Amino acid sequence: MDTTTTHTFDFEQAFTTLQGVVKRTPLEYNAGLSLKYNANIYLKREDLQIVRSYKLRGAYNKISGLTADQLKNGVVCASAGNHAQGVAYSCKKLGIKGVIFMPEITPRQKITQVNMFGGDNIEVILVGDTFDDCLKEALAYCEEKSATFIPPFDDEKVIEGQATVMMEVYQDLPELDAIVVPIGGGGLASGVTAYLQTVKPNVKVFGVEPMGAPSLSEALKHGGPVTVENIERFVDGAAVKRMGWITYKYCSDLLSSTYLIPEGQICTTILKLYNEDAIVVEPAGALSVAALEQVKDQIAGKTVVCIVSGGNNDIERMQEIKEKSLLFEGLKHYFIVRFPQRPGALKLFVNEVLGPQDDITRFEFIKKTNRENGPALVGIELAKKEDYAGILQRLKEFKFDVIELNQDATLFEYLV
Repeated sequence: MDTTTTHTFDFEQAFTTLQGVVKRTPLEYNAGLSLKYNANIYLKREDLQIVRSYKLRGAYNKISGLTADQLKNGVVCASAGNHAQGVAYSCKKLGIKGVIFMPEITPRQKITQVNMFGGDNIEVILVGDTFDDCLKEALAYCEEKSATFIPPFDDEKVIEGQATVMMEVYQDLPELDAIVVPIGGGGLASGVTAYLQTVKPNVKVFGVEPMGAPSLSEALKHGGPVTVENIERFVDGAAVKRMGWITYKYCSDLLSSTYLIPEGQICTTILKLYNEDAIVVEPAGALSVAALEQVKDQIAGKTVVCIVSGGNNDIERMQEIKEKSLLFEGLKHYFIVRFPQRPGALKLFVNEVLGPQDDITRFEFIKKTNRENGPALVGIELAKKEDYAGILQRLKEFKFDVIELNQDATLFEYLV
């Protein structure tokens, strides 16, 4: 256990090592976000990296520095997808063997990419539901096979490699005032903060993590890393149950502040980036941009960089992303409706309760043996969230017995 922030990093060596391996990703001014937040907002486009995330930097920096003895039995990693692609690419580039453990719920697109980047040099093993599940299996495999484990975040060489993201940002925009960094295990945030201490320590670094996977927030409460048992896995690139001691110390000592971002807000950001800027990001990649709403008072008039950490998004997830966004924005509502026992109740509901722009997106009777007059699950999409109060008023006026499922997390999860 290392609880200090006094590691000796050779950032320049890492930068040199990665020349010709990683792409120097663009730092793009975003006019729309700049206007909205009255600031100069730039996006560091690591979604355009060779493996579509920054993870290649740390993986290659770590693996390329291993000795022949450390490599003789190959390397092993555990990953929700992006670190796996970085390790796979590195194995093929360096001509070594690798075994990659990924959660069974990993999006198919990420698994396909891992196999494409690694080719015959890697083997993929799917196990467990979370990163932490496959981490346990990967470590056991290393013990059995005497292979070398490549950590996804809690490692000096990995952190050193991730720091090259910040090195590029600083070279391109030395006048920056703040940077927003997504956090899962904390490797990127550790690299960013550690490097900034050497060149411009007064830059504010805002760390942001998904509300459903608050590994850093919980660690800060307890004075060190703790295991968060029940995490929301939607933001798979940042869904880490427990961060490491090295990354915890850098994050706790050097971050200016930390924020938790609701998954629904992340989804809204994904859709806006796609629709307004033609940028395809994964949930973790949208974290930094989604956080601007929470830091807007601190960044007004400032020059700010958001690290868009990855773009490995599976098109099959878009319906889920849209649904979560609508729920967060207050535009989608679900009810259990018990219709009055009188003729024309359903027609009354459609014609009188719903507004002219309200749309029924789901309707099914819950009791299959009691159709037409039993309770029904009803989903409604609104044009404006302000219309919801009117629906509630009319439901009461026409004596419909309803349960608002959006307000009942247990029933919502069970029925919707």
